[in-house]
Amino acid sequence: MVHRVLMIAGEVSGDAHGAGVVRELKRRQPSIEIYGIGGEKMKREGMALTYHVSELSFMGFMEVLKHLPLIRSVERTLEKLLVLKKPDVVVLIDYPGFNLRFARKAKKHGVKVIYYISPQVWAWKKGRVKKMRGIVDTMLVVFPFEEEIYRKEGIDVRFVGHPLLEELNVEFTRDQFCKRFGIDQAKKIVALIPGSRPQEVQNLFSVMARSADVLRSKENCEIVVGVAPNLRRELFTVNLPPNVSLHFVENATHETMKYAELAIVTSGTATLETACFETPMIVVYRTSWLTYLIARALVRVKNIGLVNIVAGKTIVPELIQYNVTVQKIVELASRLLTNSEQRTAMKKNLSAVKGLLGSKGASANVADVILAMNPA
Repeated sequence: MVHRVLMIAGEVSGDAHGAGVVRELKRRQPSIEIYGIGGEKMKREGMALTYHVSELSFMGFMEVLKHLPLIRSVERTLEKLLVLKKPDVVVLIDYPGFNLRFARKAKKHGVKVIYYISPQVWAWKKGRVKKMRGIVDTMLVVFPFEEEIYRKEGIDVRFVGHPLLEELNVEFTRDQFCKRFGIDQAKKIVALIPGSRPQEVQNLFSVMARSADVLRSKENCEIVVGVAPNLRRELFTVNLPPNVSLHFVENATHETMKYAELAIVTSGTATLETACFETPMIVVYRTSWLTYLIARALVRVKNIGLVNIVAGKTIVPELIQYNVTVQKIVELASRLLTNSEQRTAMKKNLSAVKGLLGSKGASANVADVILAMNPA
């Protein structure tokens, strides 16, 4: 029987996905001990945090290099936990750079490893899959097309469905949402979803805000910013251009996505969340030039947005790096706000993407696999 689980979720999205698993494990087996790296959501469900995701939520090659001493320190501490607390199972959630290294350490200590939410091997190096054989006992994937990739390499793999489907909670009606945040109910809403990492806000929020300011005067709409729960408001205000006024919304990002006529979304899981509400969107992404050049040399897929990757084609426009300009965002946004035929076609495609994510129950499926694992 599984009594102790070491779980690692190094990012905000991983905290949200991991929280459901912690909740399901505690519901089935209240005495189970769960500890490791997570955030507030996992903590609320009963996980003991050794490190908080906010300590490790950075992106880009230069940022990783700058934080290498911290990363090595965290790895050493967690490896000590493998010896001192002797987990029955290690559950790794996404966060591949860190988690794949730790999987090797866990196997060295004879601990079973479950990987939940596959590294995006279909976008980067497919050779990485071969390296997972022997260090991952079971891979739990959230996209159906990922199963074949791992099965071909002889890795035990199961499609469990996507956890987003059980996380898309909306508490307010449109009227309630508008009243709560001072939004003019008679106007269209354009949502800005700048991401959950500080670097994403620093790289993209200013140009998103300037584009929105032009859109507001051109299309007479309200601009609403979905603030990720792990980010401080000050991070947005210091990157806000002078004389630009926006509605900042905290703890209601899903309402922001649902009630928007259009969303401008930083590439990442948020594109799938927005797709689940069938809200037309523009995907944007900008990083340091060094990170961008390295990524261009490694990436093997045509699109960067998860919504397009899952669709298998470009169903929403993407603006990347030097193409992320006020002029290009405004041109695309104005067209999407006024062209009903284009909006209808995009909504249909977004609905199809949601259908590809399976049905609710991912967290329960993952908990079942964990509890059925025979400790080494």
